[in-house]
Amino acid sequence: MKTSINKSYVLVTAAYNEERFIAKTIESVVSQTVRPKKWIIVSDGSTDQTDSIVDSRSRDYDFIRLHRICDPHPRNFAAQVNAINAGYALLKDLQFDFFGNVDADVSFAPSYYEQLLAKFEEDTTLGLGGGCIHEEINGAFLSRRGNSTRAVAHAIQLFRRECYEMVGPYVPLPYGGPDWVAEVVARHKGWRVRSFTELPVHHYRPTCSAGGLIRGRYRQGLMDHSLGCDPVFEVFKCLSRLSASPFLIGALARFSGFVWASCRRFPPAVPRDISEFLKAEQRARVRSIFRSIREHAS
Repeated sequence: MKTSINKSYVLVTAAYNEERFIAKTIESVVSQTVRPKKWIIVSDGSTDQTDSIVDSRSRDYDFIRLHRICDPHPRNFAAQVNAINAGYALLKDLQFDFFGNVDADVSFAPSYYEQLLAKFEEDTTLGLGGGCIHEEINGAFLSRRGNSTRAVAHAIQLFRRECYEMVGPYVPLPYGGPDWVAEVVARHKGWRVRSFTELPVHHYRPTCSAGGLIRGRYRQGLMDHSLGCDPVFEVFKCLSRLSASPFLIGALARFSGFVWASCRRFPPAVPRDISEFLKAEQRARVRSIFRSIREHAS
């Protein structure tokens, strides 16, 4: 495919024991009609075949570089963030226009980045963009429940460099959510954040599958509280996921985590101005829901 895109991008992937899926991700990136200028794959203490898979492909494509982190450290949410930041540190002296995080368990069409870069060229206020996550349900990849064009999944976030340097680096947080914080800070600083439904991304490991659904959703409730979510909005969000099993159990677990953290008065994990900005956004959305209900009733 002939392209007129003249902007360059770089990627970082944090990988820990990703031998099951990382070959799919690599194949997607090397097949792009517009390839990245550089791609740092950070193997964060992997003990399976992740390193050998990446090393083999890096011999075929000089824009791929394997970076190993061998120092022992706890396996937690901070480890992934630190791995991404370590990868970015190896890129920051290069000339590029966009920086992307891509997880090691996704795949996408060959024209994915070409189309996404075109979105940025069309809208100079777009600071953070990405595709729409699809996960396998009954043998078919379908749009993930809870997807929103207002948010970009961590697995596939692409930043305009100026935006990332205002927002970044990703911040290690006790219950996760660095991607969410990046989105909020980007909007707080005047950038637009948008995901595009016409750019599907296949995600091979279901969200919150590591450690079990209930534990993962409970942790998300703790995360919501730590970022300063509005309680009324949290109720609406969890209610919207009660309509079907297994989302019922997940929604209850998430709300339980939020209530527990509220009762224990866990300290916030983000600066006050960011949490207040997030609350204001969420309250505006709740008011919009009530307006829609009143208009429908009348």
